[in-house]
Amino acid sequence: MKIETIKAYRVVQPFVDGPYRMSKGRVADCFDAVIVAITSDSGLTGWGEMAPLGNFYSAAFPAGTRAGVPEIAPHLIGQDPRGLAGISRLMDTVFKGHPYIKSALDMACWDLAARAAGVPLVTLLGGKESDTAELYKVVTHGTVDQMAALAGRIVKDGFHRLQVKVGGNVHDDIERVTAVAASVPKGTVIFCDANAGWTPYQACRFADATRAIDYTFEQPCTTIDENMSVRRMLDKPMVLDESVTSLEAMLEIHRRGAADGLTLKISRLGGVTQTRLIRDVAVDLGFMITVEDTGGAEIDTSAMAHLSLSTPEERRLHAIAFHEWVTVRTASNAPPVTGSRMGIPDGPGLGIDVDPGMLGKPFFEIGR
Repeated sequence: MKIETIKAYRVVQPFVDGPYRMSKGRVADCFDAVIVAITSDSGLTGWGEMAPLGNFYSAAFPAGTRAGVPEIAPHLIGQDPRGLAGISRLMDTVFKGHPYIKSALDMACWDLAARAAGVPLVTLLGGKESDTAELYKVVTHGTVDQMAALAGRIVKDGFHRLQVKVGGNVHDDIERVTAVAASVPKGTVIFCDANAGWTPYQACRFADATRAIDYTFEQPCTTIDENMSVRRMLDKPMVLDESVTSLEAMLEIHRRGAADGLTLKISRLGGVTQTRLIRDVAVDLGFMITVEDTGGAEIDTSAMAHLSLSTPEERRLHAIAFHEWVTVRTASNAPPVTGSRMGIPDGPGLGIDVDPGMLGKPFFEIGR
């Protein structure tokens, strides 16, 4: 099997609930996605998606992806898409760094390989550990009353896991989290995610003032060193997200005992190949794991679901259904969501059925 054609599409995906707000005034009103279709000489097509959350969240930006895919794609023509490790090495050889640009291409190769084998992607990733994964919902940055009311609505809708955005003014965030915790039933799982928005001094002030609240602290500061200084005084679990940029970074986090759990973002790591590798090593090292991405619709969410459900259940934290965040559809047979749990679509590969007519005209195309 050889790669015969590659097409890339830009799909802007506005948010259902309006602007998404984080600390320090960071706000986005859509995912700006690049979707890739890789077709083999057998006629099968694999799909991949990469969608940054604005230009501020991760070391990735939409225009960079649109510029980078045409630089890499010609080198993949004629390659066997089932040689997944080789494809990953080739992309790193011809285009140094910028893993987010490679993510959709890598994902499309995994989808194509699984479709060629006639099995769901989860099978190639190690096998399905459970039928569904528990979902969490995000309480975005806002006023005390807004955040408490949103948390109450989420729990009323049947969700039991909240990610509460912090990382702003410490005093205000103490009030926000206290109000959120008071507005939900005892036993609701709460993660306080600062998105690397604080200095160690600010994070320590917040942690000290909220000791009575049961939550997991997520990425309070930017660097591993900074987060370690917070962890030394912390009496709660810590999860790192933005710090997990590579296998080497994950191993450093392990060596230093800097976290109890990791959030792995597919595009930040360069695709399914590296995410699976880091996930498997991290599981063996004893970390709790969440696999997701920086955004996306049905294609990307399906990849997240397959990676989540091939993670041992006892090591899995939770998942997120990004395709429910956006107003546009990119595929049918989306990952099924029932109540607060998400499964994987039926069918080979990612399982989704993409209609190219829903994507518009490709901005790049190579091959026959």
